[in-house]
Amino acid sequence: MKKFIKSMVVTTAASGLLLASSVMAADQKIAVVNFQEVMGKIPQTAAMQQSFQEEFKDEQAVIAQLEKDIKYYQEKKKRDGSLMSAKEKEDLDKKLADLFQEYQTKGQALQQKAKVRQNEETNKLLALVKQAVDNIAAKEKYDLVLAQQAVIYSKPEHSITDKVVEQVSKLN
Repeated sequence: MKKFIKSMVVTTAASGLLLASSVMAADQKIAVVNFQEVMGKIPQTAAMQQSFQEEFKDEQAVIAQLEKDIKYYQEKKKRDGSLMSAKEKEDLDKKLADLFQEYQTKGQALQQKAKVRQNEETNKLLALVKQAVDNIAAKEKYDLVLAQQAVIYSKPEHSITDKVVEQVSKLN
């Protein structure tokens, strides 16, 4: 009998806590933001991509030329290989190996450099987006703003994504 009473008291207390938490949740104003959508729609992202293309244009041209040279010498070896002496084949193989090594080295360096720059610029854009989210949340008195990716379901009217895109776009 004592166990029954204890379980009833615990059950009643738990029910009370659940009811209280649901009442508190009902009083909270919650919004969601799709950060991927925001980053895809704001004009600063396109400007950043254009800036990267301009910034790394020369290095990409060098790598593209190395690629063309490698293909040219590979085709030459395939086409003229039977007519070449052993020394000419050896020289061509060495030239191809050197070109390929240079291609890999410069390509990896460019990738690393571009990744660092992209992270820097993306962090700047995310700071602008966060600032816009904070401003909208304060202005519209939201208690909680969640990333859309962390939410299984939300009603479309809870999304402030378009408002964030609009506000960040004005900063352009």
